[in-house]
Amino acid sequence: MTSNLSLPATRLVGDIGGGFGQKTSLYPEDGMVAYAAVKLNRKVRWRGDRSDEFLGGTHGRDLNSTAEFALDAKGRVQAYRVRSVGGTGAYVSGTGALIPLVLSPFVQTGVYDLPLVHYETKAVMTHTAPVGAYRGAGRPEAVFIVERLMDAAARQIGMDPRAIRKVNYVKPAQMPYTNAVGQVYDSGAFAHMLERASKLADWDGFAARKRAAKKKGLLYGRGLTSYIEWTGGTVHTEKVSLHATAEGRVILNAGTQAMGQGLQTSFSQMVAAALGIPIDKIDVVQGDTDLAIGFGSVGSRSLFVGGTAAVVSASDLITKAREKASHMLEASIEDIEYRDGMLTVVGTDKRIGLFEIAGKENGGRLSVDSEGQADGPTWPNGTHICEVEVDPETGITRVVRYTTVDDVGVAINPMLVTGQVHGGVAQGIGQALYEGVAYDAEGQLLTASYQDYCIPRADDIPPIEVTLDGSAPCRTNPLGAKGCGESGAIGGPPCITNGVMDALSELGIKSITTPLSPLKVWQAIREAKAARV
Repeated sequence: MTSNLSLPATRLVGDIGGGFGQKTSLYPEDGMVAYAAVKLNRKVRWRGDRSDEFLGGTHGRDLNSTAEFALDAKGRVQAYRVRSVGGTGAYVSGTGALIPLVLSPFVQTGVYDLPLVHYETKAVMTHTAPVGAYRGAGRPEAVFIVERLMDAAARQIGMDPRAIRKVNYVKPAQMPYTNAVGQVYDSGAFAHMLERASKLADWDGFAARKRAAKKKGLLYGRGLTSYIEWTGGTVHTEKVSLHATAEGRVILNAGTQAMGQGLQTSFSQMVAAALGIPIDKIDVVQGDTDLAIGFGSVGSRSLFVGGTAAVVSASDLITKAREKASHMLEASIEDIEYRDGMLTVVGTDKRIGLFEIAGKENGGRLSVDSEGQADGPTWPNGTHICEVEVDPETGITRVVRYTTVDDVGVAINPMLVTGQVHGGVAQGIGQALYEGVAYDAEGQLLTASYQDYCIPRADDIPPIEVTLDGSAPCRTNPLGAKGCGESGAIGGPPCITNGVMDALSELGIKSITTPLSPLKVWQAIREAKAARV
């Protein structure tokens, strides 16, 4: 921000709240507030209302695509063609054109080994608010296309939706696998994920549940998605500083930014484990540019890049402490053993504490500056299976079952990862069934409040059964972890949409554009029934 506004180097401090990609771009108000604060040398605050956010905040997912498969008799895809037009809005944001032109193609083939691929993609300016990043940024759109095609193809040729996927999956023996646009998947066991999810979702019990729903006058469908995501952005290094203090605290200054991911907890866990000290002695400081400047939090990179840096810093701190202890204890550094905050001369009772060493340093701190590096992006993936009820009299869809098996590599904090998947799936349900920006012919926004813009509420979200599978750890970072923050929002929309279209397939309905609102579904049912008369 300071470079864009030609401001002197300025300390920026703060908690940005939630993110989900919408805060990736610099908004005019951000710049004006910073500029005014520096020029006036006083605090300046700007607060928009909800309508300001609807009108001026970036939109997401403005992509229209036509896609085709060519398949052989066994369901093996021989060719895949996609023609897409991505809207950027009236003003191009930093990610507006990048999303359809670059990020979507990264995962356009999904988890499948497709031999012949042809993409035609255009980014066009439209008369709307700018389009920007929103949880997944291009990957949900791309996975949606290939997963909808997989279900449509299976139905058309009379094949089990699991079988057609298995025939086309990239196999573990093909790893590392280079996809059509040169992106390299380092690890993944896609068929294994499908098998686990099928058992956990009680695949074989679906027919009985469908019969029970039919007795109640409801249409009943099952959705399946195998997704993959590219995470990490384009910068795979991150810097941190770590300090042991005379007061018995360890302070980690990180350039990543907390916005609901639970980074403080995960980073504290890793540093505490590496140093062998209680987690309540760890303080994590983020969002202060005087203390740490990094690439930041974007593209689900914070844990596997920033976390790598945190672990490296703990190792660097131990190395520095051993050097200091060797002088204080008059021993060779090779004879200094570190364990649980204490440094001991091997074979003797001579020892000194980490925090005692810190107390002898200038400023009462033992400090290191460290950099962590990953060798490339990570590729979290998984299988989602849902079941939905559709009321043919009202068009209302209710998601009644939702099961996921997610490969996030090594899960540092499984509870936090599960929460991330839950949140992403909830947003995926919103995208598939409820959420949609609308403008009139004159360019007037019609969905400028929650009276007109529908989002899912708690009673619209079913119990979500999440299982984490670590059988294919990431090979591009020392943690073995894969980014997980956007996975649910990538697997969710096609899974729900496939479920609804499965429920409607008995009426001959093949496609409806999302969101699958009650009105759209009701109209499709009405037209399908009228066509049969």
